[in-house]
Amino acid sequence: MPDARTALHDWHVARRARMVPFAGYAMPVQYGGVVEEHQAVRTHAGLFDISHMARLSFGGPNATAFLDRVFTNSVAGMTLDQVRYGLLLNDAGFVLDDVLVYRWPYGYSMVVNASNRGKIVAWLTAQAAPFGVDLGDETDATAMLAVQGPAAVALTAGMFDFDAGTLKNYYAKPTFYCRNGCVVSRTGYTGEDGLEVIVPNELAVSLAEELVARGAKPCGLGSRDTLRLEAAMPLYGHELTEGIDPLSAGLGWAVKLDKGDFVGRDALKAMALTRTRVGLELDGKRAAREGCAVTDGGEVVGTVTSGSYGPFVGKSIAMATVPLAFSSPGTPLTVDIRGTPTPARVVSLPFYRRPKPPETPS
Repeated sequence: MPDARTALHDWHVARRARMVPFAGYAMPVQYGGVVEEHQAVRTHAGLFDISHMARLSFGGPNATAFLDRVFTNSVAGMTLDQVRYGLLLNDAGFVLDDVLVYRWPYGYSMVVNASNRGKIVAWLTAQAAPFGVDLGDETDATAMLAVQGPAAVALTAGMFDFDAGTLKNYYAKPTFYCRNGCVVSRTGYTGEDGLEVIVPNELAVSLAEELVARGAKPCGLGSRDTLRLEAAMPLYGHELTEGIDPLSAGLGWAVKLDKGDFVGRDALKAMALTRTRVGLELDGKRAAREGCAVTDGGEVVGTVTSGSYGPFVGKSIAMATVPLAFSSPGTPLTVDIRGTPTPARVVSLPFYRRPKPPETPS
C-alpha cells in the first residue's frame, strides 16, 4: 500500500527534502542536514510538518468521564483551553500510547502518535461504547505544523487574531489564520519554546511559506529525533511500548493513581518498581543505538532505548532502561556498540534544558 501524503508533501519535495516512509506516511527526514536543522532549532527557529500525528475529537455529556476512564492524568481537573500530557494503558498497566488531551468549551480533542492511530482509534471506540461518546477523526482533513526554537513565538507576531506570546505553556486557543478557523497550542517536542498550528489542509502551504519567510528553517524527522533525545522526551516504540509501564519509563508524574479508576490503574498499584529510564553519556563520538546492551562487569543489566550524538550538547548520549541499583547519577556502565565496549556513566535527565529568559528589571 502506498504511503499516505500530508498536505505539505509536494512542498517538501519541491524543497528537495529526502522523503522516507514513516508510520504509513511519506515524510521528510531532512532537507540540508540533520545537524544544521538541529542547531537552527536550538538557536533560532525550525519548522516541522507533524500532520502525520492523529487528531481525534470527543463530544457528548459523558466525554469527561470517558476520558478520565482511559487517561492516566486528570481530565476533570483541566481548565478550558488547557492541554495535558498523559498515557493510555492496557489492563496490565503497559503503555498503548502517550497522548495530549485538549479541553474545549464544546468537548475535547486528543493528539495521538501516528504509528498508533489505527490501534488507538479502535481501542477508544470499544472503550467509548458504554459512555455514548461521539468520537471523530480529523487527521485527514487538517494539517499540523510545529514551529520550535527561541525565536519561534516572536516570529508569528501578527499572524493570528491574538498575541501567541500570551499563550501559557500547555494551553491552546481556537483562533483564525487567513480568516479561517485554526488552533494554536504551546507544547513542543524539542526542548524549546514554540507553537503548533492546526489548519485545514488547503491552508498548509500558505502557513508553511509564511513561517519560512519569517525565518523558520524547514526541518525533518531526523533533527526532531535528536532534539527530543537531548531533551529526554520519550518516543513511542523506544522508551514506551506495550511491554513498558509508565512508572518504569519515568512518567509517574503523568499518572494520577488517586484520581479514581482508570484502565490499568489496579495493575500499576500492584507493581513493584524494579527498573527505570536513565540518561547515559558515552565516551567518544560513536552513537549507541536502540537495542545496544548496557553492561556492568561484563553482565548485561540494561538496554539502550534511544541514542545519538547530541549536536548541541556535543556528546554521545543515550537513554536506557536499567535496574534501580544502577540508576544513580555517576554510576559507571558500559555500552556494547556493535561489538565495541564503550565506557558510559549515568547522568541526570534531561541532557539539555533551554536557558531561562532573562528577568525584566522591575
